Amino acid sequence: MTAILTPDAPMSEQFHDATAAVDRLTELYAQATDFLCTQFTNAMEVGPPEARVRAFYPEVRFRTSTYAHVDSRLSFGHVSAPGTYAATITRPDLFRNYLIQQISLLLDNHDQPVIIGPSDTPIPVHFAVTGDRRLNVPQEGAAEFTLRDVFDVPDLSTTNDDIVNGTYVPPDNVAPLAPFSAQRVDYSLARLAHYTATDPEHFQVHVMFTNYQFYVTEFEEYARAMLRDPDSGYTSFVSTGNAEIADGDAELASSLKMPQMPTYHLKRADGAGITLVNIGVGPSNAKTATDHIAVLRPHAWIMVGHCAGLRNSQALGDFVLAHAYLREDHVLDDDLPIWVPIPALAEIQIALEQAVAQVTELEGYELKRIMRTGTVATIDNRNWELRDQSGPVQRLSQSRAIALDMESATIAANGYRFRVPYGTLLCVSDKPLHGELKLPGMASDFYKSQVARHLMIGIRAMELLRSTPIERIHSRKLRSFEETAFL
Repeated sequence: MTAILTPDAPMSEQFHDATAAVDRLTELYAQATDFLCTQFTNAMEVGPPEARVRAFYPEVRFRTSTYAHVDSRLSFGHVSAPGTYAATITRPDLFRNYLIQQISLLLDNHDQPVIIGPSDTPIPVHFAVTGDRRLNVPQEGAAEFTLRDVFDVPDLSTTNDDIVNGTYVPPDNVAPLAPFSAQRVDYSLARLAHYTATDPEHFQVHVMFTNYQFYVTEFEEYARAMLRDPDSGYTSFVSTGNAEIADGDAELASSLKMPQMPTYHLKRADGAGITLVNIGVGPSNAKTATDHIAVLRPHAWIMVGHCAGLRNSQALGDFVLAHAYLREDHVLDDDLPIWVPIPALAEIQIALEQAVAQVTELEGYELKRIMRTGTVATIDNRNWELRDQSGPVQRLSQSRAIALDMESATIAANGYRFRVPYGTLLCVSDKPLHGELKLPGMASDFYKSQVARHLMIGIRAMELLRSTPIERIHSRKLRSFEETAFL
C-alpha cells in the first residue's frame, strides 16, 4: 500500500493576528480529524480503502532574524535567539484562550508574523476519534484488517518529555515553540479521562492535590455553598463520570465505578476555578497525575494532604508549609536528577501563608503556634518505620526535615520540571518518631476537626492566586537558559 489518501488542506499562511491564527488552526484540525473519522467509519463498515489514510496535525511556525527587546520581568512569550521555531497543535478548541494569549505575546514581542499550516506529523487515528463518542477504536485483531496498515497509530518513540527535560535535539535546526508536542498532549488528554473519569474540558487552571477522600466531601459541600451564592463567580460543579450540577441543591449522579484518581471541578466561566484531585497515596500516583495535568498548562498546583510530623514540638493538626524538599521518592530520578534543587516560589508561599492567617485568624508570631516552615521529606516506602530506623532518621535529621509524606516532593519536582508553579501545605496527622501513631479513634476525631479548615486554607490560597497576574505567578526561576516561547 503506497498511495496515501489525505485531505486537501490549505497552504501555509502568515498571520499577524492571534485570533485569526487560532481560527485557522481550528479549521485545519477539524478538517483533519473529520477526515480521519469519516475514513475510519467507512473502513469499519465496508472495509479499508486501497490507499493508506493519513491526516496531519496543524502547526504554528515562527521565524525571526533578530533578538527580541522584551520586558525582562516576563518569563515567556518570546524566543531566546534568532532562528526557526515550530509547534504541532492539537485540540485548538480546548486550548483556544491559551493559544491566543501565547501567540499574541509572540507577535507583540517580535513584530513578526506566525505561519499556520499543516505539519508533517500524522494524527494517530486513536486521538482523532476521541472527540466523537460514537466511535471506538477496536483492539488489535478485532477488526477485519490490521489497523496500522491503513491508519497511523500512536508512536511512543516520538511521544516523550525531551523538550521539558532539556534533552531535545531539534531536527533540521527547527527549535520547539511549545513545551509539548501535539502527540504528547493527546496522549495525556486520553490518560486524564481514564484516570480521573472527567473530561479535560472541565479542568480549571488552579489544581489542588490531596491524598485522602475526606477532603472530597468537604470540597463538594463548599462547592454547593458557592453555587447557592449568585455572587460567588462559580458556575457549576463536576464530579466523576462528568456528572455536573449548576444548582447547589441539585442531586449529583454517582459514578458506578470510581476511577484511580477521582477528580472534581468547581468551575468558573473563565476556567479560573479550582480542580481537586484525590491522587491517593504514593509518589507513583503523584507523578502520573502531574505528568498528564501539566499539558493543560495550569497556573498553579498545590498539595494539601496529611503528613507525619518529625519534631517533638509539633502537635497533631499543626500545619507545615514546605520551603524545601528532600527527594527520596525516586520516581523522577531519570527525568530530573536528584542534584537539581527545587526552590520555594515566593508567590505561592505568600498566598499559602496569607491563607492560613485568614482562615485561622492568627498572624505574625502567633501563627507560629500552629504552622512550621521547613523541609518536607518524601519517600516511597509507606512502612519505613518497620525497618532499621538509624539510616532514615539520621538523613531526616541532617536534612532538617520537619515532616514526611509520600507525594509532596514529587508534585513540587514535577511542577519545577513542567514549569508549573507549585506549593505544599500539609497537616500533621501522626508523629511516628514520638509514639503518636494514627489509631482509629484518634483518626476520626482528627479528620472531623481538621479537614474542613485545611481544605478552606487551600481554597483561599487559590483564590488569592486568582487575583495575581499570570506573569507574576509564572516565575523566571522555573525557566532554563533556552526556553520555549509558549508557557
